[in-house]
Amino acid sequence: MTAAAKAHVLIVDDDADLLRLLSMRLGAAGYRVSTAESAAAALAQVALERPQLVVSDVQMPGMDGLALFDALRQRHPLLPVILLTAHGTIPDAVEATARGVYTYLTKPFDGKQLLDTIAQALSLAAPPKGRADASAGEAWREGIVSRSNVMAELLAEARLVAGSDASVLIRGPSGSGKELLAQAIHRASARVGKPFVAVNCGAIPENLLESELFGHVKGAFTGAVAHHRGLFQAADGGTLFLDEIGDMPAALQVKLLRVLQDRQVRPVGASAAIPVDVRILSATHRDLDAALADGSFREDLYYRLAVVTLTLPGLADRREDIPLLAQHFLGKLAAKYGKPVNGFAPEA
Repeated sequence: MTAAAKAHVLIVDDDADLLRLLSMRLGAAGYRVSTAESAAAALAQVALERPQLVVSDVQMPGMDGLALFDALRQRHPLLPVILLTAHGTIPDAVEATARGVYTYLTKPFDGKQLLDTIAQALSLAAPPKGRADASAGEAWREGIVSRSNVMAELLAEARLVAGSDASVLIRGPSGSGKELLAQAIHRASARVGKPFVAVNCGAIPENLLESELFGHVKGAFTGAVAHHRGLFQAADGGTLFLDEIGDMPAALQVKLLRVLQDRQVRPVGASAAIPVDVRILSATHRDLDAALADGSFREDLYYRLAVVTLTLPGLADRREDIPLLAQHFLGKLAAKYGKPVNGFAPEA
């Protein structure tokens, strides 16, 4: 199999005829080709499956090729981009090359020139032998779809804190992606090869939560017919994500604090404690400052959990991500149900 046959190229242009022509030309040369008729559709496709190269027109309605490049550069800095430009947009394309675009081609261009340029871009972008694919450097943030500066800064901070074992409290409104960020921190950490275990503290009845977290021995209570390893033991060596920590009952807050201090758990009904090596990430949508003030959440536990605090913005603070997220979920649903839907009507 040739190098071309292994390479996935995404072509972006609002001209359907040109898309078909380029697809045929690159397909005949052995490339695997995907197409998108808008920048928003291209970003959604890249979120689902990252190509090795993007070839995009500069002039497109809505988000143009330069804005598409900026969004791709933010999320995939090693992804090469070739711009197709008309004479009137050459100055913009020249400026874009200074910002990191691999190169630009002026329309009309001949087929050999295009194929030679693509081959050069792919050869320069290929990772050296013995190294993982260039995209592996971004695998840690898989599933997080964004092009906003606010999220870029947050992710940079998350990547930095992932290198330590510091406990992290993730705050943000419901649906903002707190568990996705926790998973990303785990993947970027030295614990990536160990378990990531998540538990929603508000979804488990109080009388069962202690057993779920710390385990129990046979006969510890009615119905305890066998020994049960708790989630702390299940996550040993890895990361335990305590979601909705603000809903944890007061009695369990005391026991959790003891575990964080001693780094060992005592299953319900057991006489001896068991050492555990677990990195704690927690999250809440509640106002913990108010909970601290009214005494419903322990201050000493809060400071154990919030060695580092990361706050996820709501969509109101990252409005530029709304079209990207909408296209992302549309693409997933279309693929799931086999529907040929690839975009939204202007009215939508």
